[in-house]
Amino acid sequence: MKGFCKALDALPKWVKVVLCLPVLDIVWAIYRIAEGVGNKNMLHVVLGILWIFVGGTVLWILDLVSILLTNRIFWFKA
Repeated sequence: MKGFCKALDALPKWVKVVLCLPVLDIVWAIYRIAEGVGNKNMLHVVLGILWIFVGGTVLWILDLVSILLTNRIFWFKA
């Protein structure tokens, strides 16, 4: 899980922006779930699962803005 998260963190900014598009935002939802499992944080896992269903509609905009401003997805850090 940590390897997957590190691999996504190491991607160039333009690839991260492409992954923020509505249909592809599921990659960031899986990232959130993997990070939650890696940190043993059940709340993050549940929020990551919810992001799969809601992220493609409106929440992808939060990811896009966050990537452009901070080069990180919109998420809570443990």
